[in-house]
Amino acid sequence: MSVLIDRTGPKADTFSRVEEGADLSLAEGAVILPLTAIDQAIADRRNTGLGLHVGGDTPLCALEAYLGTVDLISVGFPSFSDGRGLSLAKRLRRAGFSGTLRAAGPLIADQFREALDCGFDEIELPDAMAARQPVEQWMAAKDIVRDHYQTGYGEDESILQKRLAARRQNA
Repeated sequence: MSVLIDRTGPKADTFSRVEEGADLSLAEGAVILPLTAIDQAIADRRNTGLGLHVGGDTPLCALEAYLGTVDLISVGFPSFSDGRGLSLAKRLRRAGFSGTLRAAGPLIADQFREALDCGFDEIELPDAMAARQPVEQWMAAKDIVRDHYQTGYGEDESILQKRLAARRQNA
C-alpha cells in the first residue's frame, strides 16, 4: 500500500500497478507498467489510462517515444538521497511531457516543494514513510521549505549558488 499526495493534499490513486504484460488481462482501468511491458499495453489498447514506471536513472532517450502516448510517468526513487529522479522530471517536462508526473518512493517532506518545482504533480509514498511523516507535515513543508539544490527553476538562486555568492562576498 501507499499514500498519494499532490499540492492540495491526499488523493485517491486511480492507477493500479501491473508488473508484467501477461497480467494486463487481469487489470481493470488505468494501469502503471514498467518499461519492459509498456509496448504490449499500448498494442493491446485495453486499459484506459496508461502509466509508465521508470527509475530515476532511465535515460530520456528511452522514454521519448512514449511522451505523447502515456498519461502518467512514475519515477521511482530508491532513497530520499537519490536526486536523479528530480533531474529526470525536469528533462521530461523540457521534452514536452504534459501528462501527470509521479514521484514514487521514500522521499521526505522537506523535498516536497523541490519535487513540485522540478515538475512532479504528485508523490506516492510508501506507508512506512507516510506514517513517519503524515500528510499534514508534507503540506506544511511545501509552504515552508523554499530553498532548493537544483538550478534552473524557480526565481531564487539554488543553495549552491547562494553559498558561492557568500564565499565571494567574504573573500
